[in-house]
Amino acid sequence: MTATEEPIARLTHWIRQRPNSIEFWELVVTDERLLCCFVGESYRSMLLRADMGERDRALVADSSPAELESLDEQNFSVPLEAVEGIRLVTGTRFRRAKLEIDWDDADAPSDGMTLVATSGAESQADVVAGLEDEPSLEDVDLEIERRGWF
Repeated sequence: MTATEEPIARLTHWIRQRPNSIEFWELVVTDERLLCCFVGESYRSMLLRADMGERDRALVADSSPAELESLDEQNFSVPLEAVEGIRLVTGTRFRRAKLEIDWDDADAPSDGMTLVATSGAESQADVVAGLEDEPSLEDVDLEIERRGWF
């Protein structure tokens, strides 16, 4: 991370389904790294449909890239050189969008992340498409798959 690190894109309103809970995530792409920001968790009970991440989403939006990783102990970053692919499968009326990100970084907690859009998420296909023009992402396999009606 350098003092001149600039945000490129923000992928917002994503969840990761775990066996006993739903985690809420925000992703920020800078010209140097991908920041994965944990913004809340809802356990599979009465809160199943509650979006518990709104307060922390606002905090992510108001923070600089240098501050993001320290906002929560589950936050982590992956250098852009380690990011191998970003694949967005757009949502339909009956299916939510899906975001798959793969990386090869020994310091990251996993080798990728699969997220599903929350019910309040807007289409972010234009955000992912805009990443194709970024020179720092020229080696990243970017894909947008558009679902049909079914």
